[in-house]
Amino acid sequence: MKIASWMLLLFGAVLASPQKPNILIILTDDQDLHMNSMDYMPLVKVGGVMNKIPYVRYADESQKYITDEGVTLQNHYCTVAVCCPSRATLWTGHAAHNTNVTDVIPPYGGWPKVVQRGWNDNYLPVWLQKAGYNTYYTGKLWNYLHTDNYNRPPINGFNGSEILIDPWTYQYYEPHLTRNGRPPQSYSGQYSTDLIKQKALGFLEEAVSHQAPWFLTAAPIGPHAEIVVNRRDHSIDTTFPQAAQRHAHLFNDYKIPRDSSFNAKTLGAVSWIKSLQELNDTVIGYNYEFQRARLRALQAVDELVEALVQKLDDEGVLNNTYIFYTTDNGFHISQHRMVPGKSCGYETDIHIPLVVRGPGIEKSVTLDAVTSHIDIAPTILSLVGTPKQLDGKVIPLTGPTSHNFTSEHAAVEFWGYGDTEGDFATGKQLNNTYKGLRLTGQGYSLYYSVWCTNEVEYYDIKQDPGQMNNLASPASNQSDYILFNRPLSQVIPRLNALLMVLKTCKVTNLEGALDASYDQFFRSQPLVTYSACEMGYIRSAEGTSRWNVYDGTKESSVDSEWHPLHYGNDWSLFT
Repeated sequence: MKIASWMLLLFGAVLASPQKPNILIILTDDQDLHMNSMDYMPLVKVGGVMNKIPYVRYADESQKYITDEGVTLQNHYCTVAVCCPSRATLWTGHAAHNTNVTDVIPPYGGWPKVVQRGWNDNYLPVWLQKAGYNTYYTGKLWNYLHTDNYNRPPINGFNGSEILIDPWTYQYYEPHLTRNGRPPQSYSGQYSTDLIKQKALGFLEEAVSHQAPWFLTAAPIGPHAEIVVNRRDHSIDTTFPQAAQRHAHLFNDYKIPRDSSFNAKTLGAVSWIKSLQELNDTVIGYNYEFQRARLRALQAVDELVEALVQKLDDEGVLNNTYIFYTTDNGFHISQHRMVPGKSCGYETDIHIPLVVRGPGIEKSVTLDAVTSHIDIAPTILSLVGTPKQLDGKVIPLTGPTSHNFTSEHAAVEFWGYGDTEGDFATGKQLNNTYKGLRLTGQGYSLYYSVWCTNEVEYYDIKQDPGQMNNLASPASNQSDYILFNRPLSQVIPRLNALLMVLKTCKVTNLEGALDASYDQFFRSQPLVTYSACEMGYIRSAEGTSRWNVYDGTKESSVDSEWHPLHYGNDWSLFT
């Protein structure tokens, strides 16, 4: 009897043991941070400008769903500013030059490239399934997933899925979804974001009916532009994103913030950007309406957030669920004289929202360390107790370590065309391949890049938040510039060397890296250069694959060769 009682107690303790946390990701498409789109989403972020707008739905809104309930990663970056490559880094935890998914269509990107590189069998949903999770997905997954290839091969990693299919992916009132690999079904006339909300709620209903923990992604297309593909000649028409009818009347007085970069010429601009002309009033008026349409499209996303959080609460699982809200890349409209688009290394394009709430996360706090999309997969795997060595680092979202977390850099890269959209699009801009380094730390905020034309950019964002003065250009006339007691002539070569080193290493502290005692080491470091402007990652076009690794003496180095598997090793050169 005593043994039986002991066994019952043990069995009860096992049943009462806490379940692994659930994971919900809400992933928007092309959402800007620098035109303040998050302030127009009161259900994500209470206290935004929507509370001041006479809109009955939100007049007395006091719900606090994500931002006020969690942590805002205020220095979060995508490492490649276009959707498919960015999503590949998010789902794999690897840098774009390691995924080698560097475009939205073949031969360098899209679903066929994902399959060719083996990522359909080796990414976050598959890893979570192996860890005992039921996994679900609805919305946009990969570009170039269309009627001819959506099940060749079948998409791996999901217990249940309803995925948008090309050529209708970006048509707000013409969504087509494939459910669990079956032939696509048309939902003509239904609003895409509302449909994704409905499908996500259905998957939540299924998920909570099982004992296993679950992972769900809801990936609406808002606020991406509407794209209609002509099935006859494959021509593409890009127009304003479409709003749900209930939101079509909003924001008629909105204007894009006129910061220092608005319709302004960048001193020392490089590549195609240096030839941009001032936008006239007609184009600016069009750009205002383009961004108004984007904000309207985000309102249904905001309602999706509310519905999912309320469903979690109703089911009693909200307190055991981590919710990630982010986007794939940012967006520019009128900054640096550019028409609507992305694909640049400017803050508008790479600096993006990331907000996380969940068990053990403090409420309404910010984390100022630099994070990027390659960090999300390793962070989620750590939260669920199945860590994995990837290129990214684990962001300590819970506990006292989150306050002590320091990270100063994000490596940025791009291949291919400069993207332009809308009625005044200027076509695909050539020579938009570059590697960049975003550095933020105590007392400094910098961006450095080398383009495939071998032109160089360097912006001191602390002094120049609009990135209007390229200090690396002779036109800037900044001979008196000093950073950590080092002149510009020392800073720029050092940053180039750091960009080379970051193919394999993590920099712990920029100020330490600029110490004069390392001059000999950096003088021997090869530079990041290009021999051609390729449309995808072709290693032979990107300069030497050999670099020097610091050996600890501050005066000498050892030669090594780059290999993708080296990326992410914590070889701290400067401590």
